[in-house]
Amino acid sequence: MLLFMRTDTCPWPSDDLLMIEYHDAEWGVPLHDDRKLFEFMVLDAFQAGLSWRTVLHKRENFRKAFDNFEPEVIAGYSEEKITELLQDAGIIRNRAKIRGTVENAMAFLKVKEEFGAFDRYIWQFTGGTTIQNNLTSLSNIPVSSPESDAMSRDLKKRGFKFVGTTICYAFMQAAGMVNDHLTGCFRHDITKIKGLE
Repeated sequence: MLLFMRTDTCPWPSDDLLMIEYHDAEWGVPLHDDRKLFEFMVLDAFQAGLSWRTVLHKRENFRKAFDNFEPEVIAGYSEEKITELLQDAGIIRNRAKIRGTVENAMAFLKVKEEFGAFDRYIWQFTGGTTIQNNLTSLSNIPVSSPESDAMSRDLKKRGFKFVGTTICYAFMQAAGMVNDHLTGCFRHDITKIKGLE
């Protein structure tokens, strides 16, 4: 079977269909749904030390294992549930990251209570708008920024785990807080192409 490969796209998804779909429909699209923001926060934390491809291919398993990323449910996870998750071969079985997810759910709910929505809190780090980068090569894509530094510091103060500046920058890319599609990519002008809700 021949696979048509676009030439006017970012090269990092390569020929992986799931990565291509993620790039084309989700990555860089401004996101304001609290549950989805929490999902990306969880997945980016699990990505630490691993490839995004590994995490993305396990995303459906994560959704099932972590109650569709509902922070209200995850915040109440018991030790028994954590032990159960550690035995789930469909996800990344890292005790610190699983415990961190539970702690992050608790911290997430506190932020939501304080600000009315996590969305309102997290987008303040980019002034409520998408930072438009005009990058021409993968080698130009940064791994952090002053905004991700500030986000990381504040999240840590609020009790979040696995929120170093690199993870925060990956989150910003996923949530459309920064647009790192290359200038030659058909998704660079994300304002004209509707992504997944």
